[in-house]
Amino acid sequence: MPPLSYARHQFPPAIIRHAIWLYLRFTLSYRDVEELLAERGVEVSYETIRRWVLKFGPAIACNLRRLRPKPSPRWHLDEMVVRIGGQLMYLCRAVDDEGQVLEVLIQRRRDKAGARKLMRKLLKKHGFAPTQVTTDKLRSYGAAFRELGLTAHHEQGRRTNNRAEVSHQPVRRRERKMQRFKSSASAQRFVSLHAAVYNTFNLQRHLVSRHTLRTFRAQAMAAWQFATAAA
Repeated sequence: MPPLSYARHQFPPAIIRHAIWLYLRFTLSYRDVEELLAERGVEVSYETIRRWVLKFGPAIACNLRRLRPKPSPRWHLDEMVVRIGGQLMYLCRAVDDEGQVLEVLIQRRRDKAGARKLMRKLLKKHGFAPTQVTTDKLRSYGAAFRELGLTAHHEQGRRTNNRAEVSHQPVRRRERKMQRFKSSASAQRFVSLHAAVYNTFNLQRHLVSRHTLRTFRAQAMAAWQFATAAA
């Protein structure tokens, strides 16, 4: 991934970074971001904002992922149905027991091959095997784990996987705001960017005091500033 460079852009880097942050952090469309910037006296079209997200988003997400601590060894896997280009597809998601998104993968089928592909990406990306994996009662997961030789404890149940099921909610909100995804490639790109930003700013505010929340919020913004700084 090449380093970030805001050279030869009409707008200052601070405005570009802020526009990207607004779009990825909140449930906003490109036109919503355009309106918010216009209210602050910054005249920029939504198409320009879209190009900024496409150009700088992957590098920013990569930097944010590098700043994240090692995830918990207890993983939750789940999938949800999304309609992309008129076709039903599956958005497979893996999170740890603290809610950090480990991987998001869009696939056509909900079978052993799909479960195996998701697990291989997880093992390659994080470099270690989990000690416990929680899924729903889909048998494809167990078959994929046996084929990969995964020795982690496999827990299955309808309510034991609430951690992964709740993690789908932000994407559902974005899906409605975007009036559904237009293609599998654009959907995969967006959910990958969204997951990196979500991990950074998911502060679990209902579990901490107000003072601790301010500290965590400052740390998240510092991580964002570091990840979006030009080389």
